[in-house]
Amino acid sequence: MGKTIAQKIFNSHLVDQPFGEVNVLRLDRVFCHEITTPTAIQDLVARGRDRVFDPDKIKAVIDHVTPAKDAKTALQGKILRDWARRHAISDFFDIGRNGVCHAIFPEKGFVRPGFVIIMGDSHTCTHGAFGAFAAGVGTTDLAVGILKGVCAFKKPDTLKIEIIGTLLPGVFAKDVILEVIRKITVNGATNKVIEFCGPVVDAMSMEARMTMSNMAVEAGATSGICRPDRVTVEYLWPFIKDDYPDRQAALENFSRFMPDADAVYAEHKIIDVKNLPPLVTFGYKPDNVKPVSDMAGTRVDQVYIGSCTNGRIEDLRVAAQVVRGEKIAESVRAIVSPATPEVFSQALEEGLIKIFMDAGFCVTNPTCGACLGMSNGVLASGEVAAATTNRNFNGRMGKGGMVHLMSPATAAATALTGAITNSHLFEN
Repeated sequence: MGKTIAQKIFNSHLVDQPFGEVNVLRLDRVFCHEITTPTAIQDLVARGRDRVFDPDKIKAVIDHVTPAKDAKTALQGKILRDWARRHAISDFFDIGRNGVCHAIFPEKGFVRPGFVIIMGDSHTCTHGAFGAFAAGVGTTDLAVGILKGVCAFKKPDTLKIEIIGTLLPGVFAKDVILEVIRKITVNGATNKVIEFCGPVVDAMSMEARMTMSNMAVEAGATSGICRPDRVTVEYLWPFIKDDYPDRQAALENFSRFMPDADAVYAEHKIIDVKNLPPLVTFGYKPDNVKPVSDMAGTRVDQVYIGSCTNGRIEDLRVAAQVVRGEKIAESVRAIVSPATPEVFSQALEEGLIKIFMDAGFCVTNPTCGACLGMSNGVLASGEVAAATTNRNFNGRMGKGGMVHLMSPATAAATALTGAITNSHLFEN
């Protein structure tokens, strides 16, 4: 019987099956940030087990409240900072070098096809874009991963989602994943891996695939995986060029984790996006999705472009193209947060930062803060945001606030009018 990507990864990393369906897997990476990791660190210290399994396989960053806004967040940063120094964790990204975790870690080349990765963050599934099994875990599993380099999982079934058609101008990966979630619902992939495939995914950049995989968890998935291919190899080549004689050799190696032709899936769904319009969420669930045209004119108080979903350079390029030479509406405040220092620097060199600032945007340092209502863009009760983030839960960006999720193009167009608006720049 053929195997899926997830099954191949599980088999290649299996350490033990202590009972039932529990699989103990060897970890290739443990990612850490200052919100969830300090609790695991303190737990290990309290148990007299202040150790790490391999400092080279642990990567850490301060990314949610950066710089610290109060004594509590300063303490969280200090705990992580002191721990990284104590254990000689060289890949620790402190203030000034830090960025959004699920953007900076792939950008640094820390993710590979076939890897098993955990982090105390639900959007760890982002890294599945590279053909890895990456999952968010709780504090106990994180502590065990830090200490022993293993994590226990039940072997998940795989939901194959094949995306066909050709995207219309102005329709992006964010619109595609919103359509997927709309169709399968927020519970449609619970305890499953989503394997994204099809010609639309094949044609996507790694940045776009990360957007897709990032929001797999919003459909309940443990992880979202894309098949490793030449696009994957090209993205990783600067980091792997010394390991392979050429790109073809790297591709052949990564192809070990491609699904078999006779792989068995829990379900196979085909989604045709040839007529898909730009989409936006309403209400408080990620599967509450409508065409932007149906929500046109809905007033917003804030526009936010950034996050681990849509804060990469291609996102900023699209948004800047929409606002170039324009001014945001007087009734709205607009924020751009490049996801990493490299993205910020590149946007600066390309003149994108000036475009945003000339239009009236506030450009902030890289941070996750606004996405979950912690810093750099928190909403007041009753306020409405148009955001390129990944969750529209009640109060997500601030108690009593409403969030409408959309692509960077739609968010930029919305900033110009102060109400949800389709971008006409990409229309035929």
